[in-house]
Amino acid sequence: MLDSHIVEQLKTVFAKLENIIELVYCDCEHEDQQNLIDLLKSVESTSDKLIVRASSISSRTPSFHLEYNGAFNGVSFKGIPNGHEFTSLILAILHSDGKGKFPDDMIIDRIKKLKGPIKLRTFISLSCENCPEVIQSLNLMAIIHGNFHHEMIDGAYVQDELASLGVQGVPSVMQENTLLSSGKIQFIDLLTKLESSFGIEEATNLKSADLGFYDVVVIGGGPAGASAAIYSARKGSSTLLLSERFGGQVQDTKGIENLISVKYTEGPQLAAQLMQHIAEYPVKVLEHRRVLSISKDQIKKIVLESGEIIKAKSVIITTGAKWRELGILGEKEYIGRGVAFCPHCDGPYYKGKNIAVVGGGNSGVEAAIDLAGIVNSVFLFEFQDQLKADKFLVDKLNSIPNVTVITNAKTQKVIGNGQKVIGIEYVDRKTDQVFTQDLDGIFVQIGLLPNSQFVKETVELTKSGEIVIDNKGRTSVPGIYAAGDVTTVPFKQIIIAMGEGAKAALSAFEDQMYQV
Repeated sequence: MLDSHIVEQLKTVFAKLENIIELVYCDCEHEDQQNLIDLLKSVESTSDKLIVRASSISSRTPSFHLEYNGAFNGVSFKGIPNGHEFTSLILAILHSDGKGKFPDDMIIDRIKKLKGPIKLRTFISLSCENCPEVIQSLNLMAIIHGNFHHEMIDGAYVQDELASLGVQGVPSVMQENTLLSSGKIQFIDLLTKLESSFGIEEATNLKSADLGFYDVVVIGGGPAGASAAIYSARKGSSTLLLSERFGGQVQDTKGIENLISVKYTEGPQLAAQLMQHIAEYPVKVLEHRRVLSISKDQIKKIVLESGEIIKAKSVIITTGAKWRELGILGEKEYIGRGVAFCPHCDGPYYKGKNIAVVGGGNSGVEAAIDLAGIVNSVFLFEFQDQLKADKFLVDKLNSIPNVTVITNAKTQKVIGNGQKVIGIEYVDRKTDQVFTQDLDGIFVQIGLLPNSQFVKETVELTKSGEIVIDNKGRTSVPGIYAAGDVTTVPFKQIIIAMGEGAKAALSAFEDQMYQV
């Protein structure tokens, strides 16, 4: 049963429904069947457009599917979508009736051109924070496509099947017995993977590949990109914002306590507020886009992977950076559940606990020093036989009593209990002996990887891939600017990225004013 507060919220959310949506559950003798029926009946009570009914289909697991105006719409659930997956059910209902946020016409066209029939299953855990994004993306594609069946499966009910399929992490997307995707994946990458796996129907009514001309095109939808777009629009510039996933890395950030004037917020909430702020201005936003190239001409030509083309007077690159990952077993499954990348953001959550820092460079040693003042103990793992950080940092680290440095350590597995990290496995490279260290969290500090590959032949980059900028955000190419974590600006912080985005936008406007 849903509590009264959630029921009242859903009544407001579902007030916009116009057509009948049925939640059809299977005949099942499992002890959890009544819990599923109770949940569906609670949802049904929030709108006269929702109907819950039983079907004659039998299942060993509590299961149901959605029907829209009397026909199956491609979305089904095996298990009870509580926890993080409750939102997936709500969005599936809204999307069935054409309500809620949909991709733009070009992305919808790509989804419809996927060769059917497509039948996919996604194995999830209700405690997984990365699973809902995949479930919601595939449910939306199924609703749009028409010959696409997607089923969410709670792995807790099908342990034997998981073992037989060799599934070791969630979310795992399966086509019959073939694994198509495992772990966190963005909408655009998922769509591209499906195009590669199933093929594309010949286009009959192609959408225009020419997206037009703008004064400013901002590439990247994180804090720097949002700031750049807002400042550009406020100056009266026609502005387009392109992003792979609006919010960028912020979407994966837990607690944010250092955004001045905001005592506490969380990444998804901040991303939503950034989008709401942008919506107050005449900024065109295109999500699920990836840029292939930018020309160096006075009028910039921007080519997207989708084949779309945009022209602009100025381009502001705000594509950010991603944390380098270890690439070891268990790492992706426990991101956000004990595997972390930002000691400034997530360190306070490990107060009094035992943690590891992987990486003996400046960032790793600095992280260990900072965290040592918060946590109970720090184990610093370094692959080489000595730390790579500057001597004064190493000396300071060695003076801290609750830090243990382990060199010649090849980390090879993140150990978890299904809910959170409980340890790490590593190999002593000198002896080949395998060790396990009990832990509450692991901070990966092997550097940042700037998202700048698409301009490596266009603008000047550092050896590490950062875009070189001057004090006004200008790159080596006139008319191309950059801001935030993708650049050489020191200190990769949200508040700094916002300021840098504003600076780049103001520089672009200023330069356009003085162009002859």
